[in-house]
Amino acid sequence: MTADKEKRRAISREAARRRRRVESDVFGDLSRLLPLQPSVRAHLDKPSVIRLTLSYIRMHTLLLGNTGTKADASHAVKCGQLEDGGRDEKDKEAEEADSSEDTSMYLRTLEGFLMVLSTEGDMIYLSDDVSKYMGLTQTELMGHNIFEFTHPCDHEEIRNNLRLKAEEVWCGAKRDFVIRIKSALTHRGRSANVKSATWKVLHCQGRVKVCVASSSVSCLLLTCQPLPLSHTLLSTHTFTSQHSMDMRFTYCDQRVTQLLGYSTEELLGRSIYNLCHTLDTNCLTKHHLNLCCKSQSVSGQYRMLVRGGGYVWVESHSAVIPSNRHSKSRRSVHQPLCILCVTYVLSGVEKPSMQLSLDQAAQRYFS
Repeated sequence: MTADKEKRRAISREAARRRRRVESDVFGDLSRLLPLQPSVRAHLDKPSVIRLTLSYIRMHTLLLGNTGTKADASHAVKCGQLEDGGRDEKDKEAEEADSSEDTSMYLRTLEGFLMVLSTEGDMIYLSDDVSKYMGLTQTELMGHNIFEFTHPCDHEEIRNNLRLKAEEVWCGAKRDFVIRIKSALTHRGRSANVKSATWKVLHCQGRVKVCVASSSVSCLLLTCQPLPLSHTLLSTHTFTSQHSMDMRFTYCDQRVTQLLGYSTEELLGRSIYNLCHTLDTNCLTKHHLNLCCKSQSVSGQYRMLVRGGGYVWVESHSAVIPSNRHSKSRRSVHQPLCILCVTYVLSGVEKPSMQLSLDQAAQRYFS
Protein backbone atom coordinates (compact mmCIF):
# COMPACT_ATOMS: atom_id res chain seq x y z
CA MET A 1 0.00 0.00 0.00
CA THR A 2 2.84 2.33 0.88
CA ALA A 3 4.53 1.71 -2.47
CA ASP A 4 1.31 2.36 -4.36
CA LYS A 5 0.75 5.59 -2.44
CA GLU A 6 4.28 6.81 -3.19
CA LYS A 7 3.80 5.91 -6.85
CA ARG A 8 0.56 7.91 -7.03
CA ARG A 9 2.25 10.89 -5.35
CA ALA A 10 5.12 10.72 -7.83
CA ILE A 11 2.67 10.65 -10.76
CA SER A 12 0.74 13.59 -9.25
CA ARG A 13 3.94 15.61 -8.78
CA GLU A 14 5.04 14.91 -12.34
CA ALA A 15 1.59 15.93 -13.67
CA ALA A 16 1.77 19.15 -11.64
CA ARG A 17 5.26 19.91 -12.99
CA ARG A 18 4.00 19.30 -16.54
CA ARG A 19 1.05 21.65 -16.01
CA ARG A 20 3.34 24.37 -14.64
CA ARG A 21 5.75 23.87 -17.57
CA VAL A 22 2.90 24.17 -20.12
CA GLU A 23 1.51 27.18 -18.25
CA SER A 24 4.91 28.88 -18.29
CA ASP A 25 5.29 28.21 -22.02
CA VAL A 26 1.86 29.71 -22.69
CA PHE A 27 2.65 32.79 -20.60
CA GLY A 28 6.00 33.09 -22.38
CA ASP A 29 4.30 32.99 -25.79
CA LEU A 30 1.71 35.52 -24.61
CA SER A 31 4.41 37.81 -23.23
CA ARG A 32 6.34 37.74 -26.53
CA LEU A 33 3.21 38.89 -28.37
CA LEU A 34 2.95 42.04 -26.25
CA PRO A 35 4.31 45.17 -27.99
CA LEU A 36 6.96 45.74 -25.33
CA GLN A 37 10.74 45.85 -25.30
CA PRO A 38 12.45 42.51 -24.48
CA SER A 39 14.02 44.04 -21.35
CA VAL A 40 10.55 44.92 -20.05
CA ARG A 41 8.99 41.56 -20.98
CA ALA A 42 11.74 39.71 -19.13
CA HIS A 43 10.62 41.15 -15.79
CA LEU A 44 6.87 40.56 -16.14
CA ASP A 45 5.21 38.11 -13.79
CA LYS A 46 2.14 36.10 -14.80
CA PRO A 47 -0.48 38.47 -13.33
CA SER A 48 1.20 41.39 -15.14
CA VAL A 49 1.13 39.49 -18.44
CA ILE A 50 -2.61 38.85 -18.05
CA ARG A 51 -3.28 42.45 -16.97
CA LEU A 52 -1.38 43.97 -19.91
CA THR A 53 -2.87 41.50 -22.39
CA LEU A 54 -6.39 42.43 -21.31
CA SER A 55 -5.54 46.12 -21.66
CA TYR A 56 -4.16 45.68 -25.17
CA ILE A 57 -7.18 43.58 -26.21
CA ARG A 58 -9.56 46.26 -24.97
CA MET A 59 -7.54 48.98 -26.67
CA HIS A 60 -7.43 46.95 -29.89
CA THR A 61 -11.23 46.55 -29.74
CA LEU A 62 -11.67 50.30 -29.41
CA LEU A 63 -9.35 51.03 -32.33
CA LEU A 64 -10.93 48.41 -34.60
CA GLY A 65 -14.33 49.85 -33.78
CA ASN A 66 -13.33 53.25 -35.18
CA THR A 67 -13.51 54.95 -31.81
CA GLY A 68 -14.98 58.44 -32.09
CA THR A 69 -17.96 60.64 -31.54
CA LYS A 70 -21.26 60.26 -33.35
CA ALA A 71 -20.25 63.03 -35.75
CA ASP A 72 -17.06 61.13 -36.60
CA ALA A 73 -19.03 57.96 -37.17
CA SER A 74 -21.58 59.68 -39.42
CA HIS A 75 -18.80 61.29 -41.46
CA ALA A 76 -17.04 57.94 -41.79
CA VAL A 77 -20.21 56.27 -43.07
CA LYS A 78 -20.88 59.04 -45.59
CA CYS A 79 -17.35 58.97 -46.93
CA GLY A 80 -17.22 55.18 -47.05
CA GLN A 81 -14.29 55.01 -44.64
CA LEU A 82 -15.64 51.99 -42.79
CA GLU A 83 -14.84 49.79 -45.79
CA ASP A 84 -11.18 49.51 -46.70
CA GLY A 85 -11.75 47.80 -50.03
CA GLY A 86 -10.68 50.78 -52.13
CA ARG A 87 -7.63 51.72 -50.10
CA ASP A 88 -4.11 50.78 -51.04
CA GLU A 89 -1.82 49.10 -48.48
CA LYS A 90 0.91 51.68 -49.11
CA ASP A 91 -1.52 54.50 -48.45
CA LYS A 92 -2.54 52.91 -45.15
CA GLU A 93 1.11 52.42 -44.12
CA ALA A 94 1.90 56.04 -45.01
CA GLU A 95 -1.10 57.24 -42.94
CA GLU A 96 0.01 55.13 -39.98
CA ALA A 97 3.55 56.52 -40.19
CA ASP A 98 2.24 60.11 -40.34
CA SER A 99 -0.10 59.40 -37.42
CA SER A 100 2.78 57.99 -35.35
CA GLU A 101 4.92 61.06 -36.05
CA ASP A 102 2.04 63.39 -35.16
CA THR A 103 1.42 61.51 -31.91
CA SER A 104 5.05 61.73 -30.82
CA MET A 105 5.12 65.45 -31.67
CA TYR A 106 1.92 66.09 -29.68
CA LEU A 107 3.32 64.24 -26.66
CA ARG A 108 6.52 66.30 -26.76
CA THR A 109 4.61 69.58 -26.77
CA LEU A 110 1.91 68.43 -24.35
CA GLU A 111 4.11 68.38 -21.23
CA GLY A 112 1.91 65.59 -19.96
CA PHE A 113 0.74 62.12 -20.94
CA LEU A 114 -2.26 60.42 -22.52
CA MET A 115 -4.62 58.16 -20.60
CA VAL A 116 -7.57 56.08 -21.78
CA LEU A 117 -10.04 55.21 -19.01
CA SER A 118 -12.84 52.69 -19.24
CA THR A 119 -16.18 53.59 -17.66
CA GLU A 120 -15.23 51.30 -14.74
CA GLY A 121 -12.05 53.30 -14.12
CA ASP A 122 -9.59 50.79 -15.63
CA MET A 123 -6.52 52.43 -17.16
CA ILE A 124 -6.69 50.77 -20.58
CA TYR A 125 -3.78 52.74 -21.99
CA LEU A 126 -1.16 55.28 -20.92
CA SER A 127 1.50 56.80 -23.15
CA ASP A 128 4.99 55.59 -22.29
CA ASP A 129 6.11 59.07 -21.16
CA VAL A 130 3.99 58.67 -18.02
CA SER A 131 7.16 57.63 -16.14
CA LYS A 132 8.66 61.09 -16.81
CA TYR A 133 5.87 62.73 -14.83
CA MET A 134 4.76 60.08 -12.32
CA GLY A 135 7.85 57.94 -11.74
CA LEU A 136 5.71 54.86 -12.50
CA THR A 137 6.12 53.01 -15.78
CA GLN A 138 3.48 52.32 -18.39
CA THR A 139 3.50 48.59 -17.58
CA GLU A 140 3.11 49.24 -13.84
CA LEU A 141 -0.09 51.23 -14.38
CA MET A 142 -1.85 49.76 -17.42
CA GLY A 143 -4.68 47.40 -16.53
CA HIS A 144 -4.95 48.70 -12.98
CA ASN A 145 -7.93 50.68 -11.76
CA ILE A 146 -7.41 54.40 -11.30
CA PHE A 147 -9.06 54.27 -7.86
CA GLU A 148 -6.05 52.28 -6.61
CA PHE A 149 -3.73 55.23 -7.28
CA THR A 150 -5.88 58.31 -6.61
CA HIS A 151 -6.69 60.16 -3.40
CA PRO A 152 -9.82 58.75 -1.66
CA CYS A 153 -11.33 62.25 -1.43
CA ASP A 154 -11.28 62.49 -5.25
CA HIS A 155 -13.04 59.17 -5.94
CA GLU A 156 -16.53 60.66 -6.07
CA GLU A 157 -15.42 63.31 -8.58
CA ILE A 158 -13.81 60.62 -10.74
CA ARG A 159 -16.99 58.50 -10.62
CA ASN A 160 -19.04 61.52 -11.71
CA ASN A 161 -16.79 62.01 -14.72
CA LEU A 162 -16.85 58.29 -15.60
CA ARG A 163 -20.63 58.17 -15.36
CA LEU A 164 -21.98 58.56 -18.90
CA LYS A 165 -25.44 59.55 -20.04
CA ALA A 166 -26.73 58.35 -23.39
CA GLU A 167 -26.64 61.82 -24.93
CA GLU A 168 -23.11 62.39 -23.63
CA VAL A 169 -21.80 59.24 -25.29
CA TRP A 170 -23.01 60.28 -28.71
CA CYS A 171 -22.13 63.97 -28.53
CA GLY A 172 -18.56 63.40 -27.35
CA ALA A 173 -19.05 65.27 -24.07
CA LYS A 174 -16.05 67.15 -22.70
CA ARG A 175 -14.36 66.31 -19.44
CA ASP A 176 -12.24 68.72 -17.37
CA PHE A 177 -11.29 67.90 -13.79
CA VAL A 178 -8.41 67.95 -11.30
CA ILE A 179 -7.34 64.88 -9.29
CA ARG A 180 -4.56 63.82 -6.93
CA ILE A 181 -2.65 60.70 -7.95
CA LYS A 182 0.30 58.77 -6.51
CA SER A 183 3.71 59.82 -7.79
CA ALA A 184 6.95 57.97 -7.13
CA LEU A 185 9.11 60.90 -8.22
CA THR A 186 11.32 62.50 -5.59
CA HIS A 187 12.11 66.22 -5.41
CA ARG A 188 15.29 65.50 -7.36
CA GLY A 189 13.37 63.80 -10.16
CA ARG A 190 14.35 60.23 -9.24
CA SER A 191 11.94 57.30 -9.03
CA ALA A 192 11.21 55.93 -5.56
CA ASN A 193 9.24 52.97 -4.28
CA VAL A 194 5.46 53.05 -4.74
CA LYS A 195 5.01 52.56 -0.98
CA SER A 196 6.70 55.93 -0.37
CA ALA A 197 4.74 57.69 -3.15
CA THR A 198 3.43 61.21 -2.62
CA TRP A 199 0.38 62.92 -4.13
CA LYS A 200 0.70 64.83 -7.38
CA VAL A 201 -2.08 67.03 -8.78
CA LEU A 202 -3.15 66.26 -12.37
CA HIS A 203 -5.25 68.41 -14.66
CA CYS A 204 -7.23 66.00 -16.85
CA GLN A 205 -8.98 67.16 -20.02
CA GLY A 206 -10.60 65.14 -22.77
CA ARG A 207 -13.73 63.72 -24.34
CA VAL A 208 -16.02 60.74 -24.17
CA LYS A 209 -15.28 58.30 -26.99
CA VAL A 210 -17.51 55.51 -28.24
CA CYS A 211 -16.80 52.47 -30.39
CA VAL A 212 -18.90 52.73 -33.55
CA ALA A 213 -19.06 48.95 -33.98
CA SER A 214 -20.35 48.44 -30.47
CA SER A 215 -21.89 51.29 -28.51
CA SER A 216 -21.38 49.35 -25.29
CA VAL A 217 -17.64 49.99 -25.55
CA SER A 218 -16.97 53.55 -24.42
CA CYS A 219 -14.11 55.30 -22.69
CA LEU A 220 -12.61 58.65 -21.73
CA LEU A 221 -9.64 59.86 -23.77
CA LEU A 222 -7.73 62.28 -21.52
CA THR A 223 -4.62 64.42 -21.60
CA CYS A 224 -3.09 64.63 -18.12
CA GLN A 225 -0.80 67.51 -17.16
CA PRO A 226 0.89 67.67 -13.76
CA LEU A 227 0.53 70.97 -11.87
CA PRO A 228 2.17 73.36 -11.52
CA LEU A 229 2.67 73.36 -15.29
CA SER A 230 6.22 73.99 -16.39
CA HIS A 231 5.05 75.99 -19.40
CA THR A 232 3.45 78.77 -17.33
CA LEU A 233 6.00 81.29 -18.59
CA LEU A 234 5.10 84.93 -18.20
CA SER A 235 4.42 86.97 -21.36
CA THR A 236 2.83 90.27 -22.27
CA HIS A 237 -0.59 88.58 -22.15
CA THR A 238 -0.33 87.27 -18.58
CA PHE A 239 -0.38 88.82 -15.15
CA THR A 240 0.36 87.40 -11.72
CA SER A 241 -1.64 88.04 -8.59
CA GLN A 242 -1.84 86.94 -4.97
CA HIS A 243 -5.08 86.40 -3.09
CA SER A 244 -6.28 85.59 0.39
CA MET A 245 -8.07 82.26 0.76
CA ASP A 246 -11.41 83.96 0.00
CA MET A 247 -9.93 85.14 -3.35
CA ARG A 248 -9.47 88.82 -2.43
CA PHE A 249 -6.52 90.53 -4.13
CA THR A 250 -3.51 91.11 -1.87
CA TYR A 251 -1.10 91.81 -4.74
CA CYS A 252 -1.28 92.20 -8.53
CA ASP A 253 1.46 93.09 -10.98
CA GLN A 254 1.17 96.19 -13.14
CA ARG A 255 0.47 94.35 -16.40
CA VAL A 256 -3.16 94.08 -15.27
CA THR A 257 -3.54 97.81 -16.11
CA GLN A 258 -2.56 97.22 -19.74
CA LEU A 259 -4.74 94.09 -20.05
CA LEU A 260 -7.85 94.96 -18.00
CA GLY A 261 -7.60 98.69 -17.34
CA TYR A 262 -7.58 98.48 -13.53
CA SER A 263 -4.72 99.86 -11.48
CA THR A 264 -3.10 97.59 -8.90
CA GLU A 265 -4.25 99.88 -6.05
CA GLU A 266 -7.88 99.59 -7.16
CA LEU A 267 -7.83 95.80 -6.97
CA LEU A 268 -6.31 95.40 -3.48
CA GLY A 269 -8.91 94.03 -1.07
CA ARG A 270 -11.43 93.35 -3.84
CA SER A 271 -12.65 89.84 -4.63
CA ILE A 272 -11.86 88.25 -7.98
CA TYR A 273 -15.55 87.30 -8.10
CA ASN A 274 -16.34 91.00 -8.65
CA LEU A 275 -14.39 90.87 -11.90
CA CYS A 276 -15.89 87.60 -13.12
CA HIS A 277 -18.75 87.48 -15.64
CA THR A 278 -21.94 86.36 -13.85
CA LEU A 279 -22.44 83.40 -16.20
CA ASP A 280 -18.95 82.08 -15.35
CA THR A 281 -19.26 82.23 -11.56
CA ASN A 282 -19.69 78.43 -11.35
CA CYS A 283 -16.43 77.92 -13.26
CA LEU A 284 -14.54 80.16 -10.85
CA THR A 285 -16.23 78.58 -7.82
CA LYS A 286 -15.16 75.08 -8.95
CA HIS A 287 -11.62 76.39 -9.41
CA HIS A 288 -11.70 77.92 -5.91
CA LEU A 289 -12.95 74.67 -4.31
CA ASN A 290 -10.24 72.66 -6.08
CA LEU A 291 -7.64 75.05 -4.66
CA CYS A 292 -8.98 74.71 -1.12
CA CYS A 293 -9.11 70.89 -1.34
CA LYS A 294 -6.15 70.01 -3.58
CA SER A 295 -3.82 73.04 -3.32
CA GLN A 296 -3.48 73.39 -7.11
CA SER A 297 -5.91 73.92 -9.97
CA VAL A 298 -6.54 75.27 -13.47
CA SER A 299 -9.70 77.32 -13.85
CA GLY A 300 -10.67 76.61 -17.42
CA GLN A 301 -11.75 79.52 -19.62
CA TYR A 302 -13.93 82.23 -18.11
CA ARG A 303 -14.71 85.89 -18.77
CA MET A 304 -13.14 88.68 -16.76
CA LEU A 305 -14.69 92.16 -16.86
CA VAL A 306 -12.65 95.06 -18.28
CA ARG A 307 -12.69 98.51 -16.77
CA GLY A 308 -14.92 100.80 -18.81
CA GLY A 309 -16.92 97.99 -20.42
CA GLY A 310 -16.73 94.58 -22.08
CA TYR A 311 -14.77 91.50 -21.07
CA VAL A 312 -11.85 89.29 -22.07
CA TRP A 313 -11.53 85.50 -21.98
CA VAL A 314 -8.94 84.32 -19.47
CA GLU A 315 -7.62 81.16 -17.80
CA SER A 316 -6.00 81.07 -14.35
CA HIS A 317 -3.36 78.59 -13.15
CA SER A 318 -3.26 78.73 -9.37
CA ALA A 319 -1.61 77.17 -6.33
CA VAL A 320 -1.94 77.55 -2.57
CA ILE A 321 1.30 78.77 -0.98
CA PRO A 322 1.73 77.39 2.58
CA SER A 323 3.24 79.49 5.37
CA ASN A 324 6.43 78.48 7.12
CA ARG A 325 4.69 78.33 10.49
CA HIS A 326 3.00 75.11 11.60
CA SER A 327 -0.58 74.81 12.79
CA LYS A 328 -0.85 74.67 16.60
CA SER A 329 -3.46 71.89 16.53
CA ARG A 330 -1.67 69.79 13.89
CA ARG A 331 2.06 70.41 14.00
CA SER A 332 2.79 68.50 10.78
CA VAL A 333 0.41 70.68 8.74
CA HIS A 334 1.32 74.08 7.30
CA GLN A 335 -1.37 76.74 7.33
CA PRO A 336 -2.13 78.27 3.91
CA LEU A 337 -0.51 81.66 3.41
CA CYS A 338 -2.06 82.83 0.14
CA ILE A 339 -3.18 81.79 -3.34
CA LEU A 340 -0.81 82.55 -6.21
CA CYS A 341 -2.43 82.95 -9.66
CA VAL A 342 -0.98 83.26 -13.14
CA THR A 343 -3.80 84.51 -15.39
CA TYR A 344 -3.58 84.18 -19.18
CA VAL A 345 -5.57 86.65 -21.28
CA LEU A 346 -6.77 84.62 -24.27
CA SER A 347 -8.71 87.21 -26.29
CA GLY A 348 -9.15 90.86 -27.05
CA VAL A 349 -11.86 92.95 -25.43
CA GLU A 350 -15.32 91.80 -26.51
CA LYS A 351 -18.42 94.06 -26.39
CA PRO A 352 -16.40 97.06 -25.12
CA SER A 353 -19.46 99.34 -25.11
CA MET A 354 -21.42 97.09 -22.73
CA GLN A 355 -21.10 97.57 -18.98
CA LEU A 356 -22.03 94.39 -17.11
CA SER A 357 -21.24 95.67 -13.61
CA LEU A 358 -21.11 98.93 -11.70
CA ASP A 359 -17.50 98.08 -10.91
CA GLN A 360 -16.65 98.71 -14.57
CA ALA A 361 -17.71 102.36 -14.40
CA ALA A 362 -14.55 104.47 -14.48
CA GLN A 363 -16.05 107.32 -12.42
CA ARG A 364 -16.67 104.88 -9.55
CA TYR A 365 -12.97 104.99 -8.72
CA PHE A 366 -12.70 108.76 -8.72
CA SER A 367 -15.76 109.55 -6.61
